[in-house]
Amino acid sequence: MMSKTILVTGGSGYIGSHTVLLLLEEGYDVVVLDNLSNSSEESLSRIEQLTDRRVSFYPFDIKDKEGLDCIFSKHQIDGVIHFAGLKSVKESVDDPLSYYDNNISGTISLLDVMKSHHVKTLVFSSSATVYGDKAPIPYQETAHTHAINPYGRTKLCVEQLLEDLYASDPYWSISLLRYFNPVGAHPSGLIGEDPLGIPDNLMPYITQVAVGKRDKLNVFGGDYSTNDGTCIRDYIHVMDLAAGHLKALEKLFRGATLDTYNLGSGLGTSVLEMLKTFESVANVKIPYRVVERREGDLQSFYADPAKAREELNWSTKRSLLDMCRDAWNWQHNNPQGYGVS
Repeated sequence: MMSKTILVTGGSGYIGSHTVLLLLEEGYDVVVLDNLSNSSEESLSRIEQLTDRRVSFYPFDIKDKEGLDCIFSKHQIDGVIHFAGLKSVKESVDDPLSYYDNNISGTISLLDVMKSHHVKTLVFSSSATVYGDKAPIPYQETAHTHAINPYGRTKLCVEQLLEDLYASDPYWSISLLRYFNPVGAHPSGLIGEDPLGIPDNLMPYITQVAVGKRDKLNVFGGDYSTNDGTCIRDYIHVMDLAAGHLKALEKLFRGATLDTYNLGSGLGTSVLEMLKTFESVANVKIPYRVVERREGDLQSFYADPAKAREELNWSTKRSLLDMCRDAWNWQHNNPQGYGVS
């Protein structure tokens, strides 16, 4: 049987690169589209080194319909995993137009080209931010959605767009994956998280302090009603998250459907718990200071992952220790990320 070919948009980014690696290991052929605005082509070179397989790479923007059409004309694409988009909550508040343009207009461009080439299998990278501050914890897929920032609203808007698309044409097979907080790296230490500028997320900030790239960690708020006063989040190893995409893709290839799944561990971990676990794994002291709460931060949230476990046969396999160990292995071996070490 011929292997299926998957287009991965945003495939050289953090989650995309780990998913590309797993796809190749599972025997899929992979085509990557990425404009490299917040990623490095070096990640794909390292994936090829790890898998001894080639990736077809196109440095196109997701809004480039002509470029997309070229990819679909050149390759027999069987399905798409769609990561491409802007992803900073703070940046989305400062520049909402860019977020609506990239995340929504870009997706529409992709869907138009998919439709014209009769490719109707799509895994969409959504986010737990669609739940906002109204849904009861743990979040369930049936909970009311109420995104509270432009980034979350773009994800929710695309989800609604895809629901409308499926309603108009039930031959589409679509999986909406709501991520919680991905951390960690491939255990080889060859690929990992390499954000441009000051990291928005906790783990890359911790690891950059650990290698001396930053002076200290800012902990946003120490007076929440939690066990240690800091925010609680649901952290998930990026390799577990990548595996969830393959499980979703396999289900889509079995028949047309539209489904939504939480991809999280179902466990809540505070900022200081994560910090202390990292210190114990890396044997490094991380200086930190507690500063004012960050606008828009929720006190606590975590997933109910039961639906993904039951319908996709997927659950997290890696612990907080694994996440910290692999994140440190990546950063320690790549202090400048994919740049010159």
